[in-house]
Amino acid sequence: MANLIVGSNKSYSLLFKYCSGHWPKIYLFGDFITESFGGGGWGASLANHFSRTVDVVLRGYSGYNKRLALKIVDRVFPAAESSGAAAPLTVTVFFGANDACLPDRYGAFQHVPLDEYKRNLHSIVASLKKRWPSTLILLITPPPIDEVQRIRHPYVENPLGLPERTNEAAGAFAKACVETAGECGISVVDLWTRMQHYPDWRNAFLSEIHLVVSEDVGVIYKTSLNFWCSLLFLFIFQFFVGYNCSDIVCY
Repeated sequence: MANLIVGSNKSYSLLFKYCSGHWPKIYLFGDFITESFGGGGWGASLANHFSRTVDVVLRGYSGYNKRLALKIVDRVFPAAESSGAAAPLTVTVFFGANDACLPDRYGAFQHVPLDEYKRNLHSIVASLKKRWPSTLILLITPPPIDEVQRIRHPYVENPLGLPERTNEAAGAFAKACVETAGECGISVVDLWTRMQHYPDWRNAFLSEIHLVVSEDVGVIYKTSLNFWCSLLFLFIFQFFVGYNCSDIVCY
């Protein structure tokens, strides 16, 4: 079974410095899927799980694509030197669902060409690395698209009767995200591929694309990351694809 996370082999020993002293933070930077602190949202679930352990800080912007994210990345996070605060433990970067809107459908205003998407993602990663050199940056691909539901429940009038997003297009952007992570030497969750390993993956959505907690999937997840890094990321994965952490083995 393929691993959920694809990443570099760099050392993650920096995580241990958070055992005492500063209260660690995780920043979630993304679009409307990340703007999910309502009941059942993955951000809310993550914050609840890490209560009194890690501060989960939301930076989710509904409707944003990578083009808009690049314009705000230097303004939405505190300056590295402000108030002597420690760098965050990790930053998740989760865009692409809006970028992948088809250019000839009613969501065309959100579409970003694939090559520009990759350039923007490179720039965002570079900005985060410059701000926090020791922070773990985790890219997350756009999720798969339930095209039937996109047609059944359009957000605006849809005279063509066609989905403004397709699973094929989302897959192309997911592949570009994985490629970019490799080029930047950072880790990535290939959510588009991994979710579709499960027959009932569509049940992981609150609407046609908003991810919620599902508890019907339990697997053994093997990783070469050290235990503490594995523990952190496994809880993140739990709320994306319904992993039962009691069934996960860390290595």
